[in-house]
Amino acid sequence: MSDPKNNQNSAPTSKNIEDRKTNDNLKDESRRNLIKNVAYATAGVGAVCAFLPFIDSMNPSKDVQALASVEVDISNIKVGEEKKVMWRGKPIFIKRRTSLEIDDAKKVELSELKDPQNDSDRVKAGKEEWLVTIGICTHLGCVPIGGQGEYKGWFCPCHGSQYDTSGRIRKGPAPKNLEIPPYEFLNDKTIKIG
Repeated sequence: MSDPKNNQNSAPTSKNIEDRKTNDNLKDESRRNLIKNVAYATAGVGAVCAFLPFIDSMNPSKDVQALASVEVDISNIKVGEEKKVMWRGKPIFIKRRTSLEIDDAKKVELSELKDPQNDSDRVKAGKEEWLVTIGICTHLGCVPIGGQGEYKGWFCPCHGSQYDTSGRIRKGPAPKNLEIPPYEFLNDKTIKIG
């Protein structure tokens, strides 16, 4: 006698029919999930591709990037002189300090300063004779006059703030030192600001 379990030609039972339906349903559900996942992935890639040009349009244009920095020839600035240039609509003071001005700036005690900062923190190492500042008073935004005031740095004619030869506030209503812009020496004759 043959075993009914191994007999493939036996008549389908209701249990076999249910098992086949369950298997077919699982296969259909698996296919549907695959199709949904492919559709979601395609939509996601499409959305990213559609938004990339929009996001890229938020980047500054080449001409704006060119104005973001300025190169300044400093070869013609004599010791003790100052050059003014514009960067992003702001005046920049480039001062070639004398050795006396540097020594005086280094001797100042931090406790004497309203906004304590060492002279060495305001200049580039090895280029201590060069001080580069944004020429806007930190009180109300006036442009200070160079070589004026008690400290022979800068004097703000609007409200009397006085800065030393390191651009640090020494007297008057200004709360902060003259700001130092981002800059670097490209060589001994050129500074890049920004």
